[in-house]
Amino acid sequence: MSSLRRMLIASLGLIVCLVAVSAAQDRFPPPPGGPEADDRPPPRPRAENVKRGLISGTSEAFAGYTLFAPLNSTTTYLVDMKGEVAHSWPSRYVPGQAAYLLADGTLLRCAREPNNRYFEGGGIGGRVERIAPDGTVLWEFVLADEKGCLHHDIEPMPNGNILMIAWEKKTRDEAIAAGRDPELMRGDELWPDRVIEVQPQGIRGGRIVWEWRVWDHVVQNRDKNKPNYGAPADHPERVDINYRSNMPGMRRGERRRLRDLGYFGGGDDDGPPEDAGGPPPRDDRVDREAPDEGDGPRRRGPGRMGMQADWCHTNSIAYNVKLDQIVLSVHHFNEIWIIDHGTTTEEAAGRTGGRYGRGGDLLYRWGNPRAYGAGDEKDQRLFAQHDARWIPEGFPGAGNLLIFNNGMGRREEAYSSVVEIAPPIETSGRYTLKRGRAFGPNKPTWEYAANDKREFFSSHISGAERLRNGNTLICDGEQGRLFEVTAAGKVVWDYVNPFIEARRPEGDFRPGLGDGDSRPRPRRPEGVERPDGEGPPPRDGPGGPDGPRFGRRPWGAGGPGGFRRPFGPGGPMGGVFRASRLGLDDAGVKKLLTAKRGIGEQGTKSKIETRKSK
Repeated sequence: MSSLRRMLIASLGLIVCLVAVSAAQDRFPPPPGGPEADDRPPPRPRAENVKRGLISGTSEAFAGYTLFAPLNSTTTYLVDMKGEVAHSWPSRYVPGQAAYLLADGTLLRCAREPNNRYFEGGGIGGRVERIAPDGTVLWEFVLADEKGCLHHDIEPMPNGNILMIAWEKKTRDEAIAAGRDPELMRGDELWPDRVIEVQPQGIRGGRIVWEWRVWDHVVQNRDKNKPNYGAPADHPERVDINYRSNMPGMRRGERRRLRDLGYFGGGDDDGPPEDAGGPPPRDDRVDREAPDEGDGPRRRGPGRMGMQADWCHTNSIAYNVKLDQIVLSVHHFNEIWIIDHGTTTEEAAGRTGGRYGRGGDLLYRWGNPRAYGAGDEKDQRLFAQHDARWIPEGFPGAGNLLIFNNGMGRREEAYSSVVEIAPPIETSGRYTLKRGRAFGPNKPTWEYAANDKREFFSSHISGAERLRNGNTLICDGEQGRLFEVTAAGKVVWDYVNPFIEARRPEGDFRPGLGDGDSRPRPRRPEGVERPDGEGPPPRDGPGGPDGPRFGRRPWGAGGPGGFRRPFGPGGPMGGVFRASRLGLDDAGVKKLLTAKRGIGEQGTKSKIETRKSK
């Protein structure tokens, strides 16, 4: 082929491309009054180009050490106020998810059990281990078999026992026999949650000394001949076995992104289970399971089962010693629940007995009164929340509850916030509720959200804790950002997890491909149809068959999808489940630093082998 002919073909191709671009611009003009292309903000830096470690710090921050465990790492870190590593603990396992520094200077952490063949899902764990300052594994406990599996969080107790969250497997027949609507069973299993209290024994294992099961406290109004029959609105102390979540579904590209983030194994996600939403979505919602271009055939097996079966998805647990109560964050119900720990296991399975005379029934619930027939969508206050905990005695707001409100599923624009609520508690420790009404309060006592709400959004994981000086430490989990704010919302310490995997996520999360952004897709406005075309929308091009992604641009427009956080597409690949700040006078910190000096300048010895029993 002559060079002249090649030049003519290349020129013709260029003309065709220019005509196509011009036609696309005519078909999808900028929104009225919106910015022209030249006025758009410059592209934000990609994740690998973002500054990490300490971003800023002021004297208003609460002095201490910050503990966190990156999701894609087998190491847990303790950093000082300058962002420098004060200590680290190696492990054989990635997190499963939470970690705590105990008063004796040892680390108690959840870990992901690699030999688990029966359960897979968001926040999966299966193993708990206690690690000495030199890296020696002092104790471990494993629950990951065909009957159940640990996940998400644990809570060390003053008596040395440990509260743990676990799935327990129910068959399809067992679920239907308990009143579950068969139409909501899109798999062969259902995984309700239970709480166990484990007394450690030896260097491996422990004894379950107390247990609470949500399965013992369900209500259903489908069949009078089956147990637990009743109207959910008449029984706010019980859990509707047929509650249908209104949370948006999750695309497989989003699941893939969270898998790369290190949040779950086996191809499952932290989104609502398919059966939690009941029948197919209403016409005014986007598809719950729209396929992603290039994802291939839909996954089968345990991974898919986990997404369908994980009914409650309890993602945090905290204990109040004074009240002898437990608070749970129940993600798929958009609620927090409080139960009585002052029961025997037998009483916890019933509805009488215990410190508060209610057995294991719920003492309090807040966030989504629709879940018990006391409200509708406009009354919902929590959206895919995480990390519910009491503010400790002696801290500003003591006795109130602090919650990270992720914001996934808000009817308005998605954004995250941290809320502090004052429950309607009596001096007896019981909670006030008027018959037929929802539990209070109607609004938070305090709330933090970014001035530009789009600047602070993590659809999954994350947490917050009140500090002794009244500030609040926040973990923007998906972004790996840990920052401290005053009561007035001023950021006084800012740190980005620098311990990240070098590999990029699977797939392509360039701007314009949509799923790299963790924001849920909004409802499509009435009268606006999906644009033509196939595949994911190209940069500044028309959307694909699944409709446009979340963003400022009009429905039908492609392009970057609106706002992108400063860490680039898909986050910084340094996700953190949550973080904790320990004061300089903390007993565990003192013990740890003393032990560290004894270890020597080389730091930990990386003794990740469990000591052999004598």
